[in-house]
Amino acid sequence: MNDSSEHARKHAAGIARLAMAKGLTIGAAESLTSGAIASALGEAEEASSWFRGAVVAYSSQVKFDVLGVAPGPVVTAECAAQMARGARELLGADWAVAVTGAGGPGTEEGQPPGTVYFAVAGPDGAQVQHRLLHGDPGDVVVETVERALEMLLGEL
Repeated sequence: MNDSSEHARKHAAGIARLAMAKGLTIGAAESLTSGAIASALGEAEEASSWFRGAVVAYSSQVKFDVLGVAPGPVVTAECAAQMARGARELLGADWAVAVTGAGGPGTEEGQPPGTVYFAVAGPDGAQVQHRLLHGDPGDVVVETVERALEMLLGEL
């Protein structure tokens, strides 16, 4: 297991501990990570008691139709925030994490490869972060999962 995978596992374990201690439920919406965030959360302790599930919205149309994202560009901060809010509502979760971006190897919507928007939505609204990650598409996915879980853990 590489260091980033180990970090993601530790973040997911921390999320599990906090969710169970505080009686919180967690959801996710992910695009470029194709379910890797859901997988990390689902492997954490007693996930069935706090992890509500995830929407893998790789297609822009799924973001629009299922998560309630406004039609338009999807590699944006606003899209990430709308994805997180949509997942929270759809899944009935207290908190939701979402990611969208250009994983590479080419540009998407004029954004360079490695452009990622992260969002966490909770009872008081959504927080968004933007990062430009480096490496091949697989590296970008691994780092995106780690940073998304780290952000969620920090918000909890």
